[in-house]
Order: sequence, then structure tokens, then C-alpha cells
Amino acid sequence: MKKVKTMIVDDHKIVRDGLKAVFEQGSPIDVIAEAETAEEALEMLTKVKPDVILMDISLPGMNGLKATQQIREKYPKMTVLILTMLDQEGYVYEAVKSGAMGYMLKSSSTDDLIDAIVTVNDGKAVLHPEATAQLLKEFVSLSRNQTREYGLSDREMEVLQLLADGNTNKEIAKELWISEQTVKTHVAHIFDKLGTKDRTETVAHALRSGLVK
Repeated sequence: MKKVKTMIVDDHKIVRDGLKAVFEQGSPIDVIAEAETAEEALEMLTKVKPDVILMDISLPGMNGLKATQQIREKYPKMTVLILTMLDQEGYVYEAVKSGAMGYMLKSSSTDDLIDAIVTVNDGKAVLHPEATAQLLKEFVSLSRNQTREYGLSDREMEVLQLLADGNTNKEIAKELWISEQTVKTHVAHIFDKLGTKDRTETVAHALRSGLVK
């Protein structure tokens, strides 16, 4: 089996040494470089070309999320797998947004971590179960924040979601047990609050903003 060339970026030497020791026990992972800061990693990447970069988030200086973004911009063929502690809300969503292909916890088993590295190297995304749950919470929170930002009422959010699902005013009225005229009023208010001109633009804007699924 072809080895997955891997770089470890973590400011704790004991973590780097432990991971290397694990990977040397007959795994398909070949650690070709290690760095204790994001800046050091970025400098090393001008000389070494790993397939996968194991990236911690909490690093001295530039954090791992910012480093991931820069790596993905400069080296789009390289894959970043976040390996960290899930100790702060917002990390999983930000990691995905920065371009990471996976998010694993340091509490993961050796087998799960090795499988995750192989998986992201194959071009597939992977999330630790706890990270998946956190990501869903973060998306819900983001949606609520967006709702407050635009000043949409609960009823307007219901109408907006039904619009996104492709329902006509008549169908929305039937679903919500309200009149078509009331639906038209809600739609007009939604247009006004989102600054959009028609249904198509409204749905597109709502999808981009995370207001609807």
C-alpha cells in the first residue's frame, strides 16, 4: 500500500512524538515533516509536499484555522485534517469554512485517526461524531443569528422556508392555515427585510445566508 505522506503541526512535542510512534507501527502513514507553529509549517511547505497535514488549532502565533486557509489557497492539492480538542464553539464550522477536509479529536482512537487520514487523502470528508453534532449546533446558531440580524419573525421564517421548498402562495396558505392575502403580506415583508425583489432572488439570498435549508 502506498504510504500517505503526512506533516504534523502541533506545538506539543510529546504529541508529535506520540503520533509518529503510533504511525510507525505498520500503518500506511509516513510522517515526512513536523512543525510546532503555523509559520514554521508554511515555510516548510516550500520544500516538502505532504499529502495530508495534521493541523492543531491552538498554536502560538497564527492559529491552525488561519494556517489552513492559507495552505488551501497556496497549495490546493494538499489536504488538511484538523486534529485538536473540541473546547470552543465555532471551531468546527470555521474549520470547514477554512477548507479543512476533516475534523478529528485528540481523544480519537489510533485506528480512527489512521482511517481519517486515509479517508481525507482519498478526497473524502470526515468528521468525528462529536464534531458532527457540534457542527449541526453551530449551523442552527448561525441561522438564528441571521434571523435576528434580518429581523424576520417566526411566521416569516416559516413562509421563507416554504418558499425555498418551491411552494406557491396558495400552497403556503393551505400549509399554514392562513389566507393567500396574508401570505402575500408576509412575502412582501420578507422582500423588504432581505432587500430582494422577487421569489428567486429571495430564495437564493436565504440559501447563501443559511436562513433556509
